[in-house]
Amino acid sequence: MPQAVRYREHGGIDVLRVEDVPRPVPGPGEVLVQVRAAGINPGEAAIREGAFAQQWPSAFPSGQGSDLAGVVAELGAGVDEIQVGDEVIGFVHTRSSQAELVVVETGNLTPKPADVPWEVAGALFVAGTTAYAAVRATHVREPDTLVVSGAAGGVGSLVVQLAKLTGATVVGIASEANHAWLREHDVVPVAYGDGLEDRIREVTGGKVDAFIDTYGNGYVDLALRLGVYTGRIDTVIDFAAAQKYNVKTDGNSAAASADVVRDLAALVDKGLLEVPIAATYPLARVQDAYRELEQRHTRGKIVLKP
Repeated sequence: MPQAVRYREHGGIDVLRVEDVPRPVPGPGEVLVQVRAAGINPGEAAIREGAFAQQWPSAFPSGQGSDLAGVVAELGAGVDEIQVGDEVIGFVHTRSSQAELVVVETGNLTPKPADVPWEVAGALFVAGTTAYAAVRATHVREPDTLVVSGAAGGVGSLVVQLAKLTGATVVGIASEANHAWLREHDVVPVAYGDGLEDRIREVTGGKVDAFIDTYGNGYVDLALRLGVYTGRIDTVIDFAAAQKYNVKTDGNSAAASADVVRDLAALVDKGLLEVPIAATYPLARVQDAYRELEQRHTRGKIVLKP
């Protein structure tokens, strides 16, 4: 029997299990994908813990995951635009991608470029569309100066690169261990911690036009102190601050389409976008993968490889 990640109650990492499940069957307009890689994301951990039980309740036993890349294994009725054996990148809204086999709607898939590695393809959807939406929401362009918190994380590392493609000057807040990577991508690194506001003012000359917060923990307040207009502040994590100050929260749901995934994959294929992979784990070590994720110090993405 195929295996899939499951949890049967809200809780910490210890509630995650890898279980034998019945082979999924694709319906009309769907295909069955043999998953080669599935990215993991902080939002999944929050849902599993029950933090968003009102907005996104879990039906137990619940699966997990949205990101995926793999090979089409079976076609549902009426599917003729995709063939068995096609290599695809895509996503599901059914919390089921962290599995060996997953049913996916054809409209949520796009071809995987041959030279894009599986782990990169499987990590692209959530982080990539979140970064895309955040850059679009803040209207970043030349000659703007954008500041990004969590600039080397799964989302932040893509935000800074997409923003650079617009011609903007980008300042990235990150630990010193990630400063060399940021400089390699023409991003001005600034260490977080005491004195951060002064350091940002020094490297920007006091001119900050937009701010994207991928980390939380008070960065919306910092953006406001730096004089950024609320309409050009986007947080993908601090929803309480967004409600308090009326700043934007455009993220994954604002750009969740196969067309955006296709465009991001094309940028990767052309060498214009790097998706840093911090670590890969087999499906059986899903608990270890989330333990590393929850340390919040990884550069880029953590990926499961069934």
